[in-house]
Amino acid sequence: MLRLKIFEKDIKETFVRSSGPGGQNVNKVSTCVVLMHGPTKIQVKCSHERSQGLNRYKARRLLIAKIEQKRRQAKQKEIDERQKKKRQNRKRSKAAKERMLESKKETSKKKKARQRIMPHKLDGMSF
Repeated sequence: MLRLKIFEKDIKETFVRSSGPGGQNVNKVSTCVVLMHGPTKIQVKCSHERSQGLNRYKARRLLIAKIEQKRRQAKQKEIDERQKKKRQNRKRSKAAKERMLESKKETSKKKKARQRIMPHKLDGMSF
């Protein structure tokens, strides 16, 4: 937690009743642990064990894993954005430019072939 700079003061801990197998213990004691990390607004809920202490430990582990995953994703997104910008700013090769221009010429020809002939353009023509 120290390595990720997650402090106990930032974590809000609440206990609720669990559900599922466990009998009277589950019905009487609030063994489910809900942790909310204030700065990131990440919430985890753990009710895997019948013991509140084990659930507190496991909930913290889950919280740390989620925070790590979120930070990793943010870092990867930043790297992807940088690489995309780099690709966009890169100069095209001569062959790529020629292919692009050829494609544009073909598109232009198609569009001209689709155009409707206007009557006022026929005035100057002789048949």
